[in-house]
Amino acid sequence: MRAVQEAARTALASGARWVDTAPNYAHGLAHHELAPVLGEYPHAQVTTKTGFHTRAQGQAAVVAGVLTAEHAAVGHSLEPAFIRWQTERSLHALGREADLVFVHNPEHVHHHDGRDECHAQLRSAFAELESLVQERRIRGYGVATWSGFTSGAFTVPDLLRLATEAAGSERHHFRGLQLPVSLVMAAPIDQALDGGGPLIQARDAGIATFGSAPLHGGELPGLMTPELVELIRPGLSVPAAALLVAGSCPGLDVVLVSASGQQHWDDAAKVLAEPLAVDRLRKVINALAAG
Repeated sequence: MRAVQEAARTALASGARWVDTAPNYAHGLAHHELAPVLGEYPHAQVTTKTGFHTRAQGQAAVVAGVLTAEHAAVGHSLEPAFIRWQTERSLHALGREADLVFVHNPEHVHHHDGRDECHAQLRSAFAELESLVQERRIRGYGVATWSGFTSGAFTVPDLLRLATEAAGSERHHFRGLQLPVSLVMAAPIDQALDGGGPLIQARDAGIATFGSAPLHGGELPGLMTPELVELIRPGLSVPAAALLVAGSCPGLDVVLVSASGQQHWDDAAKVLAEPLAVDRLRKVINALAAG
């Protein structure tokens, strides 16, 4: 688990502003590993998540009375009592408040129970998170999704409406949206280039946007051809070219990068400092569509 600390310390020492984590990351130990590093960098901004849990966390939730054994066996829950319990545990493990708590992949509910039930559970989850904001335990909340937009589970206007309903007014604290942005998950880039899609809708609503999995879990470099890398920017390494495309997406505020060492972090920071021009990015996306 030392890799968690090394990656976070390298990024923060190099000027990164955000650390993104979740209670189920690193076999459930990510928060404990991050706590001492965050103590060294008190001005770092932290996002965590609620929804997924490890088997051990699920068992603890059953003992605490916030999940039934049947619900715990699913490995994911948006029950308000569970969200509060999990978030409080996360804050305790991190040793600080969270700037954002993302509801993690709520489309799981849509897959099993349909769109209306997904929205109902999201509204309840947002209401619980609004309470935690009012109690000054967290600063805001949002949604981290993998396929929520592509599956039709929700749209950005849906999420903002549900947040308004949960808060009882438009003064809600829905502040962040996280979704995959990469050459594999390129729909958000294509839509943003056309002036639409979730990233542009979120930006226009004042919502911070976070792009996850820019290298698609490390799989993307093995899928790219030399011709595609050359089209993106001559002379780049394959991972750098893939990262550059994600980092050049209009409407994207933060690209979530995991670097194993200082050299990797420096390389990532250098390539992201010079994003592609819009016309070049469009050529790349069009080439993908044609291929």
